[in-house]
Amino acid sequence: MNTANSPATTVPTSARRRFHFSVRELGTLIGLILIGLVFSFLTPIFLVEANLVNILQQSTINACIALGMTLVIISGGIDLSVGSVAALSAVISTTMMVHGVPVPLAVVVGLGIGAVCGVANGTLITLGLQPFIVTLGTLSLFRALALIYTGGNPIFGVPAAFRAVLSARLFIFPSPVVIVFACAVIAWVMLRKTPLGEYILAVGGNEEAARICGVPIKLTKVVTYAINGFLAALGAQILVGRLGAAEPVLGNLWELDAIAAAAIGGASLSGGKGSIVGTLIGSLILGSLRNGLTLLNVQAFYQLLATGIIIIVAMFVDKFARGKS
Repeated sequence: MNTANSPATTVPTSARRRFHFSVRELGTLIGLILIGLVFSFLTPIFLVEANLVNILQQSTINACIALGMTLVIISGGIDLSVGSVAALSAVISTTMMVHGVPVPLAVVVGLGIGAVCGVANGTLITLGLQPFIVTLGTLSLFRALALIYTGGNPIFGVPAAFRAVLSARLFIFPSPVVIVFACAVIAWVMLRKTPLGEYILAVGGNEEAARICGVPIKLTKVVTYAINGFLAALGAQILVGRLGAAEPVLGNLWELDAIAAAAIGGASLSGGKGSIVGTLIGSLILGSLRNGLTLLNVQAFYQLLATGIIIIVAMFVDKFARGKS
């Protein structure tokens, strides 16, 4: 973006510097490699091609949600409602499919519902309300709407054509992996190469400075939350295609996994800093950890313990890195 002759729209230099490759990304990648090496010694199945592809597929939904969450966190916000947004989107679009609406149209409506929910969150936040409180409220609101819409019952009968698309493969990679990778590339380009990406970084880094520079604060927040809602709905579509059904309780605690992946990947919960690449690696770390522990027959509550420890360590690393910067 050429803003040399337009001071009113110049983004603070400190925000632009954050586009550069960080040591944190490299450290996160090393962490993923170490986890892989440890599990490869503990179980020979871990590094088998089929299992590695399985890890990628198991990580796709969290990665999809975490991409949107990363953008929200960079902008200085948080979104606790993504799981509920996913559920509401899923039950409405699946009902449309079951009742004969063309699959592409039903999917578009589902994704649109996610974006509209995101716009609602962003609009409330621009009124001066705290993101945590707003999205805590909409977490309950959107979940309640999904339960009321379905009467609390799951919806079966997803068309075979829809499931076939999401079970297809490109070479060895399942189509959900390809879809989420494409989303990650788009998010990376947007964050690094477009005015919107600069605005998101500027708003999260120093909102007052961004306002003085002419950054459209309210519009940036609304668009960021809309993208987040869209990606939450996309994650729901992937799960519906995999399971062949939609439930109003779908997406429970997705927000925690998404925040964890973003935090592990280097996103600062104080805003202004984050990495699309780091978030993908963070999602793979969580997916690899759970897959490896499952192969070792470790009980689920120990998997939660390990995840919690990794998140806390990631927060200490972030605090140390910010102290050094």
